[in-house]
Amino acid sequence: MKTLLTSLSLLCIWLSANAQKQIFLYEGKPAGSENWTWEEAVSEKNIFNTKVVYNVSRPSITAYVPENPNGTAIVIAPGGAFHTLSIDSEGIDVAKWLNVRGITAFVLKYRVARSFTDDPAKEIIGKMSNFKALDEENAPIIPLATQDGMKAIKYIREHASEYKIDPKKVGFMGFSAGGTLTMSVVYSADDASRPNFVAPIYAYENAIIGNNMPKEKTPIFVAVAGDDQLGFMPHSINIYKKWFDAKQPAELHIYEKGGHGFGMRKTNTSSEGWIENFGNWLKMQGYIK
Repeated sequence: MKTLLTSLSLLCIWLSANAQKQIFLYEGKPAGSENWTWEEAVSEKNIFNTKVVYNVSRPSITAYVPENPNGTAIVIAPGGAFHTLSIDSEGIDVAKWLNVRGITAFVLKYRVARSFTDDPAKEIIGKMSNFKALDEENAPIIPLATQDGMKAIKYIREHASEYKIDPKKVGFMGFSAGGTLTMSVVYSADDASRPNFVAPIYAYENAIIGNNMPKEKTPIFVAVAGDDQLGFMPHSINIYKKWFDAKQPAELHIYEKGGHGFGMRKTNTSSEGWIENFGNWLKMQGYIK
């Protein structure tokens, strides 16, 4: 009986420490999308073969809190062409990996363009053959998503003591469109909403908004596959070079294979090692003890 009670006690402690809490970033409907009437939904079976969230109209962050927080926090922005969010491979799975290393993670659901069917992946695949048209469609959405990203950073800093976070160790990372969002946030933010470090993973540079390179030291970690089907590899090189030329701490990884959207997927390529490389970089920068 004593052993059982001890086990249950430890289980309760573990569940409490690893509990996820969803926090809506605004009271009511946020500015810019007051007239949006669609409801957030989830697609489980689709061409992407992963869970995706779509029709986000109420931006939120979900906190993944480690048992022993080390003071570092990271906002994670999943990708999906600003139409969907690849919530597992480019969100929750990353958060869990960071938790093991003591980092408090916040998976961001930012505003995306409206999907008109219950198969948003099929909708977006049909649009990706014409990036010019897709950019035009996404143009009014990206500033809203950027506001959501900056709001998330501000929220975390305002509640830093609650989560045992050092407000000077708050980072932002994202994948594909989430990487575009990462760079839009760091280039557009003021002091209160600017992340201390960033990690754009296979970002799409053409849709980044803002151009204010931080004056403060802001390390960047960039990763992409050379065989990215969408041709985003040069975008990562350009982002890295801008950071390098600004004399900011910068690291770039280009994996021979991995394609676009490797995230936390098992690809049987060297791109699977990106997360370990990221962890080593975080340790070098002092964000993992």
